[in-house]
Amino acid sequence: QLQLVESGGGLAQPGGSLRLSCAASGFTFSRYAMNWHRQAPGKERELVAGITSAGGTTNYADSVKGRFTISRDNAKNTVYLQMNSLKPEDTAVYYCNARAPPFAIVTRTNNYWGQGTQVTVSS
Repeated sequence: QLQLVESGGGLAQPGGSLRLSCAASGFTFSRYAMNWHRQAPGKERELVAGITSAGGTTNYADSVKGRFTISRDNAKNTVYLQMNSLKPEDTAVYYCNARAPPFAIVTRTNNYWGQGTQVTVSS
């Protein structure tokens, strides 16, 4: 049974840090690119960061560049999102996403989502 479970969310002060984790099971984790998305109340879900299957390439939304770092440990079937210099506008539910080729086509076996973890940044 495929499963993505996010953890590490919570309350942080502006300028603070949190590290999110996403533990994967039930599929070949090392074959999948991994992404973090977030959705704030009343807004569309947006891509925050992505990492290729081997971890060699990363990409970030402009709003988090220089502050967030995505990484993965394929031996542990886990992807991480280190969030530094947090801002109130980072408040959202953060979702873990797994994608396998063909990336242009979404199927029942190449696109998976976790349930999300809440991140709140407030003083």
